[in-house]
Amino acid sequence: MDSLTQVVLGAAVGEAAIGKKVGNWAILWGAVAGTIPDLDVFAKHFTDNITALEIHRGFSHSILFSVIFAPIFGWIVSKIHRKLDATWKDWTWLMFLGLITHPLLDAHTTWGTQLFWPLEYRLDYKNIFVVDPLYTLPFMIFLIAAMFYNKTSLTRRKLNNLGLIVSSCYMLLTVGIKWYTYPKFTHSLKEKNIAYTEVKNRPTPLNSILWAANVMVEDGFLIGYYSLFDKSDDIIYSKFIPKNHHLLGKMANEKKIKQLMKITEGWYTIEEKDGKLILNDLRFGQNGVDARTATDFIFSFELFYDENGVFQAVERPRTIKDGGKMFGQLIERIKGV
Repeated sequence: MDSLTQVVLGAAVGEAAIGKKVGNWAILWGAVAGTIPDLDVFAKHFTDNITALEIHRGFSHSILFSVIFAPIFGWIVSKIHRKLDATWKDWTWLMFLGLITHPLLDAHTTWGTQLFWPLEYRLDYKNIFVVDPLYTLPFMIFLIAAMFYNKTSLTRRKLNNLGLIVSSCYMLLTVGIKWYTYPKFTHSLKEKNIAYTEVKNRPTPLNSILWAANVMVEDGFLIGYYSLFDKSDDIIYSKFIPKNHHLLGKMANEKKIKQLMKITEGWYTIEEKDGKLILNDLRFGQNGVDARTATDFIFSFELFYDENGVFQAVERPRTIKDGGKMFGQLIERIKGV
């Protein structure tokens, strides 16, 4: 999830853990703990961009990381706050909860987490978008309200617990909606006599009402959308999107290409555009939510050999203009067809 959501979650579990003993310090250090796993993004300053992507949500998002570092961070904080009524074990418990709930939450997103690192298996339930105001805002409001009460106040604990309950209930709701929408896509494909290998459905940006499905068919993909407000289950799918993996040629043997194949789990296409070779990551969709209109994919990489003959895979930039255009389409499509 986004950084703000992880801060709020970490702060809330920190308060639940030892807020009664240390007050708002629990919220502060819980927020810090909830942020720590995402510090792996700084890997981009020490390695190439593709390896940094591969590292993201790996070791720092694992159970092993939480178990190893919670006592260390707990010891550091206990030395900083020697005068507070909390022991090293208390701070360790707070840090562990902040560290472990971060990847548990991320596992519900499309990117997922390697919770069981060093195993390469990635948990990705795909039931909530990485930014969802309906999850974060109520949660944050309850937490902020709780901060204004004394650390021993029953109202403070009730407000914080209520925030945790509301957010958890919404998360469960998105899981239910995912289960509800999945057969909508599979039944529609069968009615249209479309043979498919795999279907993966996911929520579209900022909501859990409009859902998208990536459909793997022979030598290519289809993309469809379904809103809970649609009047019909007759889902319109995009035109056939060919894999075109053969276009890679000798590039297929490059380390970065093999890394991208692993990262995308096979959900990628290759296309030639404006004289350039592009690898599209299908998992996060396109810059639009109209299956009838072909648009660029949100995550794509330009592939080329530089002037020194060194292979490069450079992520293509996204613009505010693209986001604004998509937001308008999103609102209209959520309303249903």
